Amino acid sequence: MTISKELVRLTRELSQEAGALRFGAPVAFVYNPLDYARAPHEDYLARYAGAEKRAVFLGMNPGPFGMAQNGVPFGEMGLVRDWLKISGRVGKPALEHPRRPVEGFACARSEVSGARLWGAISGLYLTPENFFAEFFVANYCPLVFMDAGGRNVTPDKLSEAERKKLFALCDEYLRRSMQLLKPNWVLGIGKFAEKRAREALAGTDIEVTSVLHPSPASPAANRGWAGKFREKLDSLGFI
Repeated sequence: MTISKELVRLTRELSQEAGALRFGAPVAFVYNPLDYARAPHEDYLARYAGAEKRAVFLGMNPGPFGMAQNGVPFGEMGLVRDWLKISGRVGKPALEHPRRPVEGFACARSEVSGARLWGAISGLYLTPENFFAEFFVANYCPLVFMDAGGRNVTPDKLSEAERKKLFALCDEYLRRSMQLLKPNWVLGIGKFAEKRAREALAGTDIEVTSVLHPSPASPAANRGWAGKFREKLDSLGFI
Protein backbone atom coordinates (compact mmCIF):
# COMPACT_ATOMS: atom_id res chain seq x y z
CA MET A 1 0.00 0.00 0.00
CA THR A 2 1.33 3.47 -0.92
CA ILE A 3 1.99 6.13 1.71
CA SER A 4 -0.92 8.27 0.55
CA LYS A 5 -3.35 5.33 0.59
CA GLU A 6 -2.24 4.34 4.06
CA LEU A 7 -2.69 7.96 5.20
CA VAL A 8 -6.20 7.92 3.75
CA ARG A 9 -6.94 4.81 5.80
CA LEU A 10 -5.53 6.34 8.98
CA THR A 11 -7.36 9.61 8.37
CA ARG A 12 -10.71 7.89 7.92
CA GLU A 13 -10.06 6.05 11.17
CA LEU A 14 -9.24 9.31 12.97
CA SER A 15 -12.33 10.97 11.50
CA GLN A 16 -14.59 8.23 12.79
CA GLU A 17 -13.03 8.08 16.26
CA ALA A 18 -12.76 11.84 16.80
CA GLY A 19 -16.23 12.37 15.34
CA ALA A 20 -17.69 10.04 17.97
CA LEU A 21 -16.42 12.20 20.87
CA ARG A 22 -18.81 14.55 22.66
CA PHE A 23 -17.99 17.98 24.09
CA GLY A 24 -19.63 20.22 26.66
CA ALA A 25 -19.75 24.00 27.16
CA PRO A 26 -18.39 26.26 25.86
CA VAL A 27 -18.51 24.02 22.77
CA ALA A 28 -21.93 24.02 21.09
CA PHE A 29 -20.99 23.05 17.51
CA VAL A 30 -18.37 20.61 16.22
CA TYR A 31 -17.43 20.36 12.53
CA ASN A 32 -15.51 17.36 11.19
CA PRO A 33 -14.19 18.26 7.72
CA LEU A 34 -12.47 14.87 7.40
CA ASP A 35 -16.05 13.59 7.10
CA TYR A 36 -18.07 16.08 5.04
CA ALA A 37 -15.05 17.36 3.05
CA ARG A 38 -13.46 13.94 2.67
CA ALA A 39 -13.20 14.13 -1.14
CA PRO A 40 -10.95 17.22 -1.36
CA HIS A 41 -8.95 16.15 1.70
CA GLU A 42 -8.20 12.79 0.13
CA ASP A 43 -7.38 14.53 -3.17
CA TYR A 44 -4.81 16.55 -1.20
CA LEU A 45 -3.33 13.36 0.29
CA ALA A 46 -3.29 11.55 -3.05
CA ARG A 47 -1.53 14.42 -4.82
CA TYR A 48 0.98 15.45 -2.19
CA ALA A 49 1.53 12.73 0.43
CA GLY A 50 2.84 9.98 -1.80
CA ALA A 51 6.47 10.00 -0.64
CA GLU A 52 8.63 10.50 2.44
CA LYS A 53 9.26 14.11 3.50
CA ARG A 54 12.14 16.13 4.87
CA ALA A 55 9.85 18.14 7.16
CA VAL A 56 6.17 18.40 8.08
CA PHE A 57 4.50 21.67 9.04
CA LEU A 58 1.87 21.00 11.72
CA GLY A 59 -1.06 23.31 12.46
CA MET A 60 -3.45 23.21 15.41
CA ASN A 61 -6.89 22.50 13.94
CA PRO A 62 -9.04 23.63 10.98
CA GLY A 63 -9.95 27.27 10.51
CA PRO A 64 -13.61 28.17 9.85
CA PHE A 65 -12.91 29.64 6.38
CA GLY A 66 -10.12 27.25 5.41
CA MET A 67 -10.03 23.54 6.10
CA ALA A 68 -13.58 23.70 7.48
CA GLN A 69 -14.67 24.68 3.97
CA ASN A 70 -12.43 22.58 1.71
CA GLY A 71 -10.68 19.90 3.76
CA VAL A 72 -7.15 21.27 3.20
CA PRO A 73 -5.02 22.44 6.16
CA PHE A 74 -4.80 26.26 6.20
CA GLY A 75 -7.02 26.08 3.12
CA GLU A 76 -7.20 29.60 1.72
CA MET A 77 -9.75 29.03 -1.03
CA GLY A 78 -8.04 30.67 -4.00
CA LEU A 79 -4.70 28.98 -3.35
CA VAL A 80 -6.33 25.61 -2.72
CA ARG A 81 -8.25 25.79 -5.97
CA ASP A 82 -5.79 27.58 -8.25
CA TRP A 83 -2.31 26.70 -6.90
CA LEU A 84 -2.82 23.32 -5.25
CA LYS A 85 -5.47 22.34 -7.86
CA ILE A 86 -7.58 20.56 -5.23
CA SER A 87 -11.21 19.73 -5.96
CA GLY A 88 -13.99 17.48 -4.70
CA ARG A 89 -17.50 17.48 -3.35
CA VAL A 90 -18.08 19.13 0.04
CA GLY A 91 -21.13 18.26 2.08
CA LYS A 92 -22.41 19.68 5.36
CA PRO A 93 -21.66 19.04 9.05
CA ALA A 94 -24.36 17.23 10.99
CA LEU A 95 -25.19 20.40 12.95
CA GLU A 96 -24.35 23.70 11.28
CA HIS A 97 -24.19 27.12 12.93
CA PRO A 98 -26.20 29.66 10.88
CA ARG A 99 -23.36 32.19 11.17
CA ARG A 100 -20.71 29.66 10.09
CA PRO A 101 -22.18 27.87 7.07
CA VAL A 102 -20.07 25.40 5.13
CA GLU A 103 -20.19 26.58 1.53
CA GLY A 104 -17.37 24.46 0.15
CA PHE A 105 -15.54 25.92 -2.82
CA ALA A 106 -18.19 28.64 -3.09
CA CYS A 107 -16.96 30.20 0.17
CA ALA A 108 -15.87 33.79 -0.50
CA ARG A 109 -14.34 34.48 2.93
CA SER A 110 -10.58 34.60 3.22
CA GLU A 111 -8.67 32.39 5.65
CA VAL A 112 -5.99 34.94 6.56
CA SER A 113 -3.65 32.44 8.22
CA GLY A 114 -3.90 30.22 5.14
CA ALA A 115 -3.37 33.11 2.75
CA ARG A 116 -0.18 33.99 4.61
CA LEU A 117 1.12 30.42 4.89
CA TRP A 118 0.36 29.14 1.38
CA GLY A 119 1.13 32.55 -0.08
CA ALA A 120 4.62 32.47 1.44
CA ILE A 121 5.13 28.85 0.39
CA SER A 122 4.06 29.52 -3.20
CA GLY A 123 6.35 32.55 -3.32
CA LEU A 124 9.36 30.60 -2.05
CA TYR A 125 8.91 27.32 -3.92
CA LEU A 126 6.96 28.51 -7.00
CA THR A 127 5.20 25.21 -7.72
CA PRO A 128 3.46 22.65 -5.49
CA GLU A 129 5.78 19.98 -6.90
CA ASN A 130 8.85 21.85 -5.66
CA PHE A 131 7.42 22.25 -2.17
CA PHE A 132 5.87 18.81 -1.68
CA ALA A 133 8.97 17.04 -2.96
CA GLU A 134 10.36 17.66 0.53
CA PHE A 135 7.58 19.05 2.71
CA PHE A 136 3.98 18.54 3.80
CA VAL A 137 1.35 20.51 5.75
CA ALA A 138 -1.00 18.82 8.21
CA ASN A 139 -3.13 19.62 11.25
CA TYR A 140 -2.85 18.06 14.70
CA CYS A 141 -6.57 18.05 15.49
CA PRO A 142 -9.17 17.40 12.76
CA LEU A 143 -12.15 19.08 14.45
CA VAL A 144 -13.52 22.65 14.49
CA PHE A 145 -15.12 23.83 17.74
CA MET A 146 -17.52 26.77 18.11
CA ASP A 147 -19.52 28.21 20.97
CA ALA A 148 -23.22 29.05 20.78
CA GLY A 149 -22.43 32.40 19.18
CA GLY A 150 -20.28 30.86 16.45
CA ARG A 151 -16.99 31.97 17.92
CA ASN A 152 -14.00 29.66 17.50
CA VAL A 153 -13.00 27.53 20.50
CA THR A 154 -9.41 26.29 20.29
CA PRO A 155 -8.60 22.74 21.48
CA ASP A 156 -6.63 24.03 24.48
CA LYS A 157 -9.87 25.56 25.83
CA LEU A 158 -11.62 22.19 26.13
CA SER A 159 -12.08 20.60 29.54
CA GLU A 160 -9.23 18.47 30.84
CA ALA A 161 -11.21 15.25 30.37
CA GLU A 162 -12.16 16.22 26.80
CA ARG A 163 -8.58 17.16 25.94
CA LYS A 164 -7.29 13.85 27.29
CA LYS A 165 -9.57 11.78 25.05
CA LEU A 166 -9.09 13.95 21.96
CA PHE A 167 -5.33 14.37 22.32
CA ALA A 168 -4.84 10.62 22.76
CA LEU A 169 -6.40 10.07 19.31
CA CYS A 170 -4.49 12.95 17.72
CA ASP A 171 -1.17 11.90 19.27
CA GLU A 172 -1.57 8.37 17.95
CA TYR A 173 -2.48 9.60 14.48
CA LEU A 174 0.51 11.95 14.46
CA ARG A 175 2.89 9.16 15.46
CA ARG A 176 1.55 6.76 12.85
CA SER A 177 1.48 9.34 10.06
CA MET A 178 5.05 10.42 10.84
CA GLN A 179 6.14 6.77 10.72
CA LEU A 180 4.89 6.79 7.13
CA LEU A 181 6.25 10.18 6.04
CA LYS A 182 9.53 9.77 7.98
CA PRO A 183 10.41 13.47 8.32
CA ASN A 184 13.58 14.67 10.00
CA TRP A 185 11.67 17.69 11.31
CA VAL A 186 8.19 18.61 12.48
CA LEU A 187 7.60 22.35 12.57
CA GLY A 188 4.66 23.37 14.73
CA ILE A 189 2.82 26.32 13.24
CA GLY A 190 2.54 28.07 16.58
CA LYS A 191 3.49 26.95 20.08
CA PHE A 192 0.44 24.74 20.69
CA ALA A 193 1.30 22.49 17.75
CA GLU A 194 4.97 22.44 18.75
CA LYS A 195 4.06 21.34 22.29
CA ARG A 196 1.73 18.60 21.08
CA ALA A 197 4.33 17.33 18.60
CA ARG A 198 7.03 17.26 21.28
CA GLU A 199 4.85 15.16 23.56
CA ALA A 200 3.51 12.84 20.86
CA LEU A 201 6.90 12.28 19.21
CA ALA A 202 9.03 12.01 22.36
CA GLY A 203 11.47 9.15 22.05
CA THR A 204 11.68 9.35 18.25
CA ASP A 205 14.51 10.78 16.16
CA ILE A 206 12.31 13.57 14.80
CA GLU A 207 13.45 17.11 15.62
CA VAL A 208 10.63 19.44 16.70
CA THR A 209 10.59 23.21 16.51
CA SER A 210 8.07 25.88 15.52
CA VAL A 211 7.40 28.79 13.23
CA LEU A 212 5.39 31.85 14.23
CA HIS A 213 1.67 31.27 13.70
CA PRO A 214 0.36 33.51 10.87
CA SER A 215 -2.89 34.37 12.68
CA PRO A 216 -4.07 37.98 12.29
CA ALA A 217 -4.82 37.87 16.03
CA SER A 218 -1.05 37.82 16.65
CA PRO A 219 0.58 41.29 16.71
CA ALA A 220 3.93 39.70 15.85
CA ALA A 221 2.43 37.95 12.83
CA ASN A 222 0.99 41.23 11.61
CA ARG A 223 4.49 42.69 11.42
CA GLY A 224 6.21 41.01 8.50
CA TRP A 225 5.16 37.40 9.08
CA ALA A 226 6.39 36.19 5.66
CA GLY A 227 9.87 37.55 6.35
CA LYS A 228 10.02 35.82 9.74
CA PHE A 229 8.81 32.58 8.14
CA ARG A 230 11.52 32.74 5.49
CA GLU A 231 14.20 33.49 8.09
CA LYS A 232 13.19 30.42 10.10
CA LEU A 233 13.23 28.15 7.08
CA ASP A 234 16.56 29.59 5.96
CA SER A 235 18.05 28.98 9.44
CA LEU A 236 17.07 25.30 9.11
CA GLY A 237 18.54 24.99 5.63
CA PHE A 238 15.16 24.54 3.96
CA ILE A 239 15.66 27.29 1.36
